[in-house]
Amino acid sequence: MIWYLLYPLRGTTEAPVLAQNHPLRTAFAQYGTWTARNVKTVLPLSVACIFFVLYPAAFLYTTDSTNITSGVSNLPHHVWTDAKPLDDGVVVEPDVIMRSIWIHGSYMKALDRDVLLGALEVQDELLGPTVDFNPRRSNGSLRDNFHIINGLTNQSWFFHSPLQYWSGSSDEIIADQDIISTVNAKKTQSTSVNVTLRHSIVFSGKRFEERRLVAADALVVTLIHLRDSPVGRQWIRNAEKLALQRTDKWTFIPEDGKSMSSQLYEFQFLPMSGQDWLSFVIAYSITFLYLMLTLSKLRALKSRFGLMITILAQIAASIGSSFTLCAIFKIDLSRIPYYMFPITIFAISIENSFRLINAVIMTSSTISIGGRIGEAFGTTAHVAIANRVQLLLILILLSWVTHPGVAALCYFTAFATAFDFFYLATFFLSVLSVDLRQRELSELERSSHRKGRSQSLGWLDQIRRIRLGEAAVSTRIAGTIVVLGFVLIAQSHYAPESGRRWLNWMFSSAWRNSDEGAPKSSLLVDIHQARSPTSWLRLQDHETAREVIKIVKPLAHSYVACVYDPLVLVLKGSDRIPHSREPFFLPAVYDFIHHEIPRFLVFILTVGGLFYMFTNSLIRDEVKHPGEPDHPDDEPLLLIRPLKQGHALDIAMMTASPDGQLVSVGFDRLIQIWDVPSGSRTSVMSDAEYPAKNPFPVLGIAINDSSKWLAMLSWQKVMLWSIKDQRWESTMEIDLGGQKPETLFFHTNGTDSIPSLVVVKRNGVMVELQFEFGKSTDFIICRTPLAWAVSFTERSSANQNITQPSILTASRKNCIHLVRPQGTGWTSTEVRLTEQRAKDVHILIPLPDFSMYLIGRSRSVDLVDLDSSTIIHTFETEPMQPRSLGQISLARSPQSGLTSLTLAYLSSETGDLVIQTYLPEGERDSLCSYSSSETQRRSWGNSKMIPRRIGNPGAWEALSNGSIVGVRQTEPTQKKDERLTASGLRRRVINRSENHHHSAGTTDKSWAVWVIYHLETKGSTETTPLDAPDAEDDDPSHLMISQLGPMVKLGTASVAVGFGNVVKVVSVGHEHFDRYRNRPAADDLNNLIFRRRKAVGAPRVRIP
Repeated sequence: MIWYLLYPLRGTTEAPVLAQNHPLRTAFAQYGTWTARNVKTVLPLSVACIFFVLYPAAFLYTTDSTNITSGVSNLPHHVWTDAKPLDDGVVVEPDVIMRSIWIHGSYMKALDRDVLLGALEVQDELLGPTVDFNPRRSNGSLRDNFHIINGLTNQSWFFHSPLQYWSGSSDEIIADQDIISTVNAKKTQSTSVNVTLRHSIVFSGKRFEERRLVAADALVVTLIHLRDSPVGRQWIRNAEKLALQRTDKWTFIPEDGKSMSSQLYEFQFLPMSGQDWLSFVIAYSITFLYLMLTLSKLRALKSRFGLMITILAQIAASIGSSFTLCAIFKIDLSRIPYYMFPITIFAISIENSFRLINAVIMTSSTISIGGRIGEAFGTTAHVAIANRVQLLLILILLSWVTHPGVAALCYFTAFATAFDFFYLATFFLSVLSVDLRQRELSELERSSHRKGRSQSLGWLDQIRRIRLGEAAVSTRIAGTIVVLGFVLIAQSHYAPESGRRWLNWMFSSAWRNSDEGAPKSSLLVDIHQARSPTSWLRLQDHETAREVIKIVKPLAHSYVACVYDPLVLVLKGSDRIPHSREPFFLPAVYDFIHHEIPRFLVFILTVGGLFYMFTNSLIRDEVKHPGEPDHPDDEPLLLIRPLKQGHALDIAMMTASPDGQLVSVGFDRLIQIWDVPSGSRTSVMSDAEYPAKNPFPVLGIAINDSSKWLAMLSWQKVMLWSIKDQRWESTMEIDLGGQKPETLFFHTNGTDSIPSLVVVKRNGVMVELQFEFGKSTDFIICRTPLAWAVSFTERSSANQNITQPSILTASRKNCIHLVRPQGTGWTSTEVRLTEQRAKDVHILIPLPDFSMYLIGRSRSVDLVDLDSSTIIHTFETEPMQPRSLGQISLARSPQSGLTSLTLAYLSSETGDLVIQTYLPEGERDSLCSYSSSETQRRSWGNSKMIPRRIGNPGAWEALSNGSIVGVRQTEPTQKKDERLTASGLRRRVINRSENHHHSAGTTDKSWAVWVIYHLETKGSTETTPLDAPDAEDDDPSHLMISQLGPMVKLGTASVAVGFGNVVKVVSVGHEHFDRYRNRPAADDLNNLIFRRRKAVGAPRVRIP
């Protein structure tokens, strides 16, 4: 809400984004990183902290209605309860009249025997003899006949007194050797009208130890009578007479024994109304629906249920911790139904938890787990703190102006909000890091999206597509609104039913003034009462109110009583000076400290140890799971893995499948198939003497998505190799017309067991080779020669859950064609752009997830809608080298639209790599919305551009995980003297001295890998040597190189680069190929070696 209030000053309702070097963001990021890297310690400690705060609650609260006032707190119930004063202006006939006497001895010594005997004398003089009082056995006494047990009339009456513990008998009091034990043993005793003689109604100023009453400051004898009761008149007369006759033994306040002042009170035990139930049902339903919808939009499969349990556990811990703190500080929560408490914290907690989860998802998966958690917490922690501080201030203000019961709700919510952030920063943050270790948020986010394409939309998916004004509903203000709404609902239950005026009354201080009451008599001040009559009246529990209601108004839920000020009697000679301070905290807190600490510490150590073992086991199981590599948080970002001993000469060509199968072709006429995840290798059999087994010269290679088939294209034939069976499956003839193809890829035609191969030739003709039937079909794409062709997989316009291969081509005359399958053939459609552009198209890059593509020109890049051919936006660029454009497009979800777009290209003037990252101005906005049914309405939103440059980029690739990786030649370094071995010729070292030694000043070329990530924020970079000598790479067969070989993408976070006769696999962060075995066909731009982006001046690829 604070961001909306600051809108006139800031001009936006978005939460501020701290700069990368801001001290707060740096501190939060460092803490988040430390938490993720020390999860084995933080998670058990956070659970121990939760247990530390929750465990005492079992000793501070009770559900026993007879034990509620024994030094413990009252638990909320399912009803609204209160004892509230009515305004003086309210005209209402009281249902009953309450009169009482308070009898004091020395301070906190009302249970002394002489005080009890004196009180019994006073009681008998006021009411008549009360020994073994039983009005059912009336002997004709007028007093007993009017008792309410004999029928409810206007003359009815009843009373309760602590002296009833001894049946009103002085002999029993004198004979009682342990008065304290008697008082505690008979606290459940009932009067003749079934009113339980709880300590709360017969004593005032109580002191408890171990849930037992050990002292009291006053004995309270209460008479409750109806308007015309003669017993009430008798009480008044006898009190005045008593004040005149017993001044030698008692001090009376007031001195004449007349209690003239009175106050109307309403005691209620009100069940929840139908409107209350409806409000709660709607609130909880909306909350859980929001929880489920938000979880369903997370790009994870297995972790959704776990995250929901974690969020609910955090909320439950916050609520339980708040209950504990309220009990410690004697905050009474019993006046409001318990249904009210969870919902006030639900909205706040869920909002901040999902903000953190989304921030983690939006971080680059290239960085370590600790880095991702730290980056996410650094960007969201200040918002979470600001939201909680503003809510705390609002709750504190409301607690000053609302009813005491509602004020208790405000305190509870404030405590729960503070605890919730603490648990978010410890418990939830560590669980989230464990979840990332399981790769359920990072590696499954794309697979879940792709899997969802082939399934029908469920009802949750349909509901979550709802938009208001083309924008998702923000929850930044929802939590505060929910809290304020329920505070108003609670306050309305304590307002009088006076039409529209209740809202004006509800924030008045009527009840506050009543707490103060009339000015105390100077005598009352002198006697130092442990508790005032008004405060005592407020402490009457709901069970007593319910019992009295059943007596005086059996069918009602409340009654109004005219409560007269008590007649106070102090035994002469009593010492009323307190000699010790009353405990500040709840008595049960001290009992817990004195008796439960040893057991408490044992339980904490046990719980912490068990969770430490569980966390260790969990993380160890995740890391050591079969087939998965170990990825500690502090591992380097760039991991280089060599694939050796596959070739004797340089590698000339490579391609890769989505699941990590890499095919390399060398100048030694060897073809190797590498299973990168497992490290195994197989060879393709070739024999130059047998044409049926000789695929050379190889002009192009393609591998299908399931890694079962490998196609090799030469000038006049195509050969198909079965990777599974390790044999040649088929050979078909093809005429390339003496030119290399633009692209080739596999295409599955439904029932075909062997996929077809599609070859796009430079003359504008596409050939589909059906190996299963030995059939070849030509299709004309364009009448002019092609300069570029790229294949991709898009969703079918007829059914969004079905994917199909498509092709984009650009001719030398700058015409663009879109090729799609139609029936058993293909159809080529010329793209006629809605705006005329310069005729210098040199590259096309599809964005199939958003049904768009990019057109690269010499000085600009167009973003075009795939179906309508509408130019959505044009990006201005520096002069660009042909075919050097790359892109990274990111989205929170397919439905949220494009949220980040990075263009990377080589400057034709400087040779630098220019990186332009476009972000929406608002944190939750999108650059371009996505709607499969309304493509004509798509438009480019307000954006900001972050420019960067990298000098001497070398060969590079833009990866799907949001980073750009490259390999470049570094400055020469001095080499030590090195004697040539027998392998000197193979190492291609030129001898510069007759004794076959290098001179001391000889320099050698060095290669380094660089990466840039966090493109949407700070743009971090790292560099590591590619050819660093170590024990593993010390291979005499490794060729020294003067230039790099081919580079291809491998998975989403890796590239494979030919480094002489060795393949170097460079991974940026964590790469798990097993998560992508079912992804659609890879873009041909990623696979064909002659489409790779090369360094300036790199030589053309030679054909082996």
